[in-house]
Amino acid sequence: MGRARGRDTEHPQARLEHGGTAQIAPSEFTNGFELIVDGTPQSHVDLDDPTHLHFEYVARMGAVIDQLGQPGAPLSAVHLGAGALTIPRYIEATRPGSRQQVIELEALLVRLVREHLPLPRGAAIRMRLGDARDGVRRLPPALSGHCDLVVSDVFAGAQTPAHLTSAEFYRELAGLLAPEGVLLVNVADGPGLAFARRQVATVSAVFPHVAVLADTQVLKGRRFGNLVLAASPTPLPTEWLPRMLAAGPHPAKIAQGDEVVAFARGAAVVTDADAVASPRPDASIFLR
Repeated sequence: MGRARGRDTEHPQARLEHGGTAQIAPSEFTNGFELIVDGTPQSHVDLDDPTHLHFEYVARMGAVIDQLGQPGAPLSAVHLGAGALTIPRYIEATRPGSRQQVIELEALLVRLVREHLPLPRGAAIRMRLGDARDGVRRLPPALSGHCDLVVSDVFAGAQTPAHLTSAEFYRELAGLLAPEGVLLVNVADGPGLAFARRQVATVSAVFPHVAVLADTQVLKGRRFGNLVLAASPTPLPTEWLPRMLAAGPHPAKIAQGDEVVAFARGAAVVTDADAVASPRPDASIFLR
C-alpha cells in the first residue's frame, strides 16, 4: 500500500459513477504513475518498464504468475478489477501473445486510465464493463475450464465488496480455471486477521491447494496490509519462494499446507448469506 495524498486538482481525474474520485499522479518516489481513488493509492504503473511491480503484494502476484506454464509462454487470464491494469501490462510484457479479459465496474475509471496511461499497441486485453460477479457469468463459454490465471483484486474505495468474498463466488471462479490454473486473491486486513482467516477458510473450502503470501508482520496480524491467496485444483508450484522472499524490503513469508490449515482454524466459511465487506483501513496506514 502507498501513502495518502492531499487534495490535488493539478493531475487528471474523474468523478466515478458509483462514488469517489479517481486520479492519476506521478509517483513521488519512483518512475511511473499511481492511480489514487479517494486518497488511497490503488495501482502503480511504469510505462517505460511494465515489469516494474512497485507495490509489494503485486510483486508477489507477479512471482506466482512467472511460475505458470512454460517461461514466457502466453497465458489466458481473467482479471476482476482494472485499477491501472498493472498485472495485465506485466503479463503482456513477460508473456507476449497472452489473451486477457478485464472486468471493471467503473467506465469512467477505465476511460481515465486508457487515456492517460495507454496500453501497449496490439495488446490482446479486452475490457468489459460491469460488476465483477455478473461479468464472470457473461464471459464467453469457451473460457470455462481453460483459464491459466484468474486474479480477483476488486476494491470499492478501500474495501472489497461483500458479494466478492463468498464460497459461492469462488466456486464460480473455480469454474473458469484449467486443471493447472491458479486463482490469485488480494485480501486486505489488519490486526487479528479475522477477515483474512475467513477468506482463507472459504477459498480452502473450494480449492484443495492454497497458499498465503504476505509480509511477515502482516501475516502475524501485527499491522494492516495485503495478503495474496494463491489457490489451484492441482498442487501449486513452489519455485517462486526464493524470489518472493528476496523481493522485500520487508521480510516476507509463504504459508502452505499445515500452516494454512492452522491459519484458518476456527474460522467460518463465508457464504452469500453472511458475507461482509473487507475492513476499512485507518487513513493513517497510507502515511508511512
